[in-house]
Amino acid sequence: MQVIDFNNPDTIATTSRLADRPDRVVGGDPIHTNRAMFDSADGELIAGTWTSTPGKWHAFTDRDEFCYIISGHVRLIAEDGSAQTFRTGDAFLIPNGFRGFWDVVETTTKHYVIRSYKAD
Repeated sequence: MQVIDFNNPDTIATTSRLADRPDRVVGGDPIHTNRAMFDSADGELIAGTWTSTPGKWHAFTDRDEFCYIISGHVRLIAEDGSAQTFRTGDAFLIPNGFRGFWDVVETTTKHYVIRSYKAD
């Protein structure tokens, strides 16, 4: 077992267009690039680096997600309309059960660690 280096240049990036999932997109045409750095044996813990172009979409639920913004500007908007803004250098945790939206205001890159919860 090795320590995971998030600066590893050999990590393969995958790119996806969120508009290919129209049930999730609320605005814009965000393009996501992901570099998965770690995936636990049980698949419940993942970590990596993610970049998104501007857009707005429904946030995932049933997971805890820690984020550190490397560059960019995002807003997280809860169902009740309250919003929090995060920019370069900010870190935050989206707790399991959060319901709302990601709004990427300017292209953003983040490091993330996600703990997923299996449905019962």
